[in-house]
Amino acid sequence: MTEPTDRDEPPTEGLSALDRLVDEYRSRCLWFLRPDFYPRTAAEILSVLHEIEAHGDVRAFQRAADIRRWLSPSSSESSAAS
Repeated sequence: MTEPTDRDEPPTEGLSALDRLVDEYRSRCLWFLRPDFYPRTAAEILSVLHEIEAHGDVRAFQRAADIRRWLSPSSSESSAAS
């Protein structure tokens, strides 16, 4: 699996959950970002999730993990090798 790049486009579903998480933890975990910033590339999303996991509470960590699962390919899908 390759690391995401700035050109990677995230799936469109779930962005509202991500935006709500960013809004909720912006002042505590993401204070250094512009007030109108919302991550859209895979690299931006992973960076923001890392900051929320590192500096948020347990609930923030759990919600970030849910969004990470949404970003990851389903383990039940067939792989290219099968």
